[in-house]
Amino acid sequence: MRKQGTVVRWNGAKAFGFIKSKQTPGDIFFHIRDFSGNPAPTEGLQVGFEEIHVGGKGPRAMQVRPLNSDERRGNTRPLHGPRRTDPPSSHAPARVGSGRRAPTTASHAQPVGPVLALMLVWLVLLVAGAFTGRFTWFALPAALGLNLVTSYTYWQDKHAARQGAWRIKEDTLHLLGLAGGWPGAWFAHQILRHKSSKQAFRAVYWATAILNTAALLAWVLLPWFQR
Repeated sequence: MRKQGTVVRWNGAKAFGFIKSKQTPGDIFFHIRDFSGNPAPTEGLQVGFEEIHVGGKGPRAMQVRPLNSDERRGNTRPLHGPRRTDPPSSHAPARVGSGRRAPTTASHAQPVGPVLALMLVWLVLLVAGAFTGRFTWFALPAALGLNLVTSYTYWQDKHAARQGAWRIKEDTLHLLGLAGGWPGAWFAHQILRHKSSKQAFRAVYWATAILNTAALLAWVLLPWFQR
């Protein structure tokens, strides 16, 4: 069933906003990928949309389109009426204005083998460094604490994105990863589905993970090269 509402918040820089509808208690999130038609999204624009709920994250609007004059007067056509040109969502995947398929959970799937192997190497190096005296045993709980802080920071940024609030800089997230919080960042990617499909961000993330592990390896093995 299609619903109607009004765009109450729109962030052009971040390309997302929220819709207020009398048919739904809370504000409904939508992304520019879910919008088609003219004019472009602006606050106060009346739109029609399909509402979905994914993983308890709150309502999300799909197939968002500006209302035409007939729809504003309430003369909407039935969802399965003979003159409707858009296929029902039960028979075809939802599409956005550019003709691309709407994002699904599968689009966030990432290979886990390489990162888990790198985490194992990273953990072995931490333990080996503590055994050989390259750093104290306090480094192990400190590394755990740093990764918990990193995961929490990702959660804060995800929450701010959904609320349209002030975001955490990507440089801050990368610095936490470079300092040794990249395993916690990876789990945040997978659990929160945050920054998991942005290729440019993931490329820098992998660079921070590799650089941190390489620096740890060099520090642990440095005495062997000085002999």
